[in-house]
Amino acid sequence: MASSSQKPQTKIPSPIVSSENLGWESILIEEFKLPPGGCDLNSCQKHIITLCLANKPHRIWQAIGDRSFVGVYAKGDFSITPAEVHSSYRAYGDDHYLEITIPPQFLKQIARETINADPDRLELTTEFRTRNPQIEQLAMMLRSELYQGSNGGGKLYVESLTNALTINLLRDYSITKPQIATYEGGLRDRALLQVTDYINDHLTQSIKLQDLATYLGISQFHFSRLFKQSTGISPHQYVMQQRIELAKRLLKKADMSIADVALDSGFNSQSHLGKYFRKVTGMTPKDYRKK
Repeated sequence: MASSSQKPQTKIPSPIVSSENLGWESILIEEFKLPPGGCDLNSCQKHIITLCLANKPHRIWQAIGDRSFVGVYAKGDFSITPAEVHSSYRAYGDDHYLEITIPPQFLKQIARETINADPDRLELTTEFRTRNPQIEQLAMMLRSELYQGSNGGGKLYVESLTNALTINLLRDYSITKPQIATYEGGLRDRALLQVTDYINDHLTQSIKLQDLATYLGISQFHFSRLFKQSTGISPHQYVMQQRIELAKRLLKKADMSIADVALDSGFNSQSHLGKYFRKVTGMTPKDYRKK
């Protein structure tokens, strides 16, 4: 077994799956499965959260900046490497982890929209082998979207998860503990009608959380919370419900193929429509058309 004093290899490992080509903005999700060994990483311009996925606990040596750690990582443990900080690591067993990369500019944008503090003074703390159920759950939901690819919930859903993850990082792992502003009471009636009309007018297009929030002139974080307070469901759930309702109307047209119904109701493919149609109605689009 190599000792932690040995210099790790400089070769950067390749992920087994990556969100790089999925068009996700503000976040990069990659999954790695590696044999025992390690690497010496140059300082990254982005924040990195590494979540252990290994079924069997194993020993890891880490160095982040001027701090180091040796201990056993188990599934659910994660570490945080702040932007512009040099890091190295070595695993003494088969390693399996999820790596989440977030640009500092996006962190500052979320901070500017949600807290009463100077975003330029906010810095994430270095963390070794820590646990946070909320962050783990959000990371695993993003991982699920990563594997579903184009048949997943779409950019609106990914943006919502990314915002929630970033808020949790700011709240629990920034050097200065910020107070997250909250709004109660939901959207005003006029704003709710405006944004739901906007959604229904753009169902066949890619709808982003930022588009909806900007349309009302509020932050993404506050829009998501206020919308759910008003409707009882998230913006993503509402969009999917409206697309299913549109698909139901189109399925009544006997001369229209199910593949065309999927595209004309805002889904990426027939299988994408089928997945959500079954989830909402309990039947396939084909069975619904027969009925």
